[in-house]
Parts: sequence; structure tokens; C-alpha cells
Amino acid sequence: MKIAVVGTGYVGLSNALLLSSKNEVVALDINANRVDLLNKGLSPIEDKDIQKSLLKHKDNLTLNPIKSLSNGSFSATLNKEKAFTNAAYIIIATPTNYDENTNIFDTSSVELVIEDILRINKNSLIIVKSTIPVGFTESIKKRYKIKNIIFSPEFLREGYALYDNLYPSRIIIGEESKRAKEFTNILANSAEKKDIKILMMKSSEAEAVKLFSNSYLAMRIAFFNELDSYAEMYNLKSQNIIEGMGCDERIGMYYNNPSFGYGGYCLPKDTKQLKANFKNVPNALIGAIVDSNKIRKEFIVDQIAKKDPKVLGIYRLIMKNGSDNFRESATMDIIKQITSKYTNIEVIIFEPILSKRHLKKFKDFRIIEDLKEFKMNSDLIIANRLAEELIDVKNKTYTRDLFNLN
Repeated sequence: MKIAVVGTGYVGLSNALLLSSKNEVVALDINANRVDLLNKGLSPIEDKDIQKSLLKHKDNLTLNPIKSLSNGSFSATLNKEKAFTNAAYIIIATPTNYDENTNIFDTSSVELVIEDILRINKNSLIIVKSTIPVGFTESIKKRYKIKNIIFSPEFLREGYALYDNLYPSRIIIGEESKRAKEFTNILANSAEKKDIKILMMKSSEAEAVKLFSNSYLAMRIAFFNELDSYAEMYNLKSQNIIEGMGCDERIGMYYNNPSFGYGGYCLPKDTKQLKANFKNVPNALIGAIVDSNKIRKEFIVDQIAKKDPKVLGIYRLIMKNGSDNFRESATMDIIKQITSKYTNIEVIIFEPILSKRHLKKFKDFRIIEDLKEFKMNSDLIIANRLAEELIDVKNKTYTRDLFNLN
């Protein structure tokens, strides 16, 4: 069958390629460069499995859609009519950023797509995979007087998005119905993993699963970051404390590597959205997660300043190795705070993936493209994640990366 996917970020593109093994998939995006890259067999995002999947079919891409090993196909387009016409399912995977002024996700991109779908193909079943506030799906049904919309959350890691779709921890869908079951079967049958846990529930419950899951992960990061702050203040070895705790199977040795703070596409906005959803509910913990992340970054800035660097080298703006994202990066906040609070410190940046578009944002900083020159010019280098290429300057590198893990 034909399936349209709107948005070619981590969520959209990984779903599109997952489903293209057995279905005709058309990916829609508003970025002409992204569409062109995809139709040439090149990935616009950093994900080795997505790139491998595209390269596998590169010869067919230049003239034809991807021909899979089964009977599916993949193509990308800028044309809404081409994407939506005759599509049985239309998956929405557009970005929803948290709006600090309204204290709610900006879901306008999702709503605009819904309006286009209702105009072009109102008989399709709409599957929303964008992150949305609790209660959004029900509100959309009432506003547009429609029933053909279901929410299904994603649980993907940057750099491993296709892998996490091929081997999902679970598939959750926000409706208890035959059509919802049929869609989960399509996802499950396209995956490599067998016997996948499938959970069907109300739309608001599925929306809550997404926000609570990411907030729990953010809470775990915040906990180990605060542990690390304590250990650093009292000259204790964080690694020994964390390993000692991790031997307890209830705690475990996972997701426990300290950092400058949580960031990226999901955790900052999802924790803030959940906090907003708790407006009329007694709570202390959810708000504390957001506050803890802010306090951690302030602590890191002061620790850097104590080392009194004249020239501070920023090694990579990305959140973690294997990623191409530095939106909401903790390192970005570190830079902002350093430059506003300690004006005597010069900041230089090494970030190979900075594009011309991004350079405007960093026009006040010295961007050094040569790593050797960057190392020589830096009195102190900070790195959210320690890379092998910094080992030779480890004595002047400040990081809280204890386990060399993302």
C-alpha cells in the first residue's frame, strides 16, 4: 500500500525507510536540499543505518524510487498532492518546539499538515508521531470534526533512529481499535525484531507515555549529574560512587554517565511540556528536573572559570558522538553563560559540521577548522563527550565524561 511520511528528520526518515521494505513510501519535506539528497541516496542526517539503507539502493534512486529487497519503494518529494493522493496512511513527523511564552508545544506544523491532508485526501488515516501535549489528539478531533487521526509515540536515539525502529523496545498506539491494530502490525512486520510488545491505549495515555518516558530519562541524567557535582566539590571520585551504586540491579550500570547537562531534540522540551501539564497537579519532582539541569550548567561554568583560562576551546557543539545535532546542546548554554558572566575569557570553537547557515550564529566567536591549531590555541578545552582525538591534550581538557559513553 502507499504510505506518506511528512518530515525527514530522525523520526520521519527512519519510519519511511522502515516501512519502505514492504510498502510504497513517499516522504514529503519542505526542504528542497533534503529531498534532493534523499533522491540521490544520501542521508541529510547523521545515522549510519539510514545512510546504509539509502546507499543500498543508490543506483535506483537517481532515476527511480528505491527498490527494496521485497516489493516496496521509497521516494522523496516537495509536492503535497503527489505525497498524499491515494495514501492509505499519512504519518506526521514534523518538529514541535516548546514555546516558552505560551508554556506549551508549538504544534502549528502538525496542524498545517492535517489541514492539507483533509483538503487532499480526507479518507487517509493520519498517524501523528510528532511529540505533542497530553490531550492534543482529542482536541484535534473536536476542532476539525474528524475521527481519522491516531497518535503513536516514538522512542528513538539520535544516530540510531533506524536501528531503534528495526528493533523497537515497544510499539505504542493511542487507540484501542481494529484500525490501530492493523497499523501496529504494519510497523511490527517491517521490523527485524520478533515478538515486539504492542500496547494499545487511549490517545492521552499514549501522549503521556512519551512525555513521562523522556522526563524519566532526563531525571536520571540530572541525578547522576548532581552526584557528579557533589563529588567534584568534595574531591571524590564520581566513577567509584556510580559503579558502587550500579551494582544494585534495581539501579543498574546504564544511562549514568555524567555530562554538562541533558539537551538535544527531546528531553529539554518534553520535560518543560510535562511540567506545564502538571499546572493543576501537586508536584515537586517534575519541576525539579528542569531546575536541576539549569543548576548543573551553572555549576559547570563556575568550575571552568576556576581554572582561569584566557582562551577556552569548545570541542564540538553536538550533544554526543555520532550526532549532527546541537540544538538545545548543553555546551551551547555553557558558551552563553561563559561569555556573559566572564567577559575576560576568549572562546574559540572546533566544530567540523558547522554550515554557512550556522556560521552567522557564531560570528562573534573564532571558529578554528584545524584540530591541531585548535589544540595549540586553547588554554583549556571543554568537551561534553571525550573523543579519542583529544587524548593527547587530556591534561588540559575538562569533561565530565567518565565512561566514554553517550
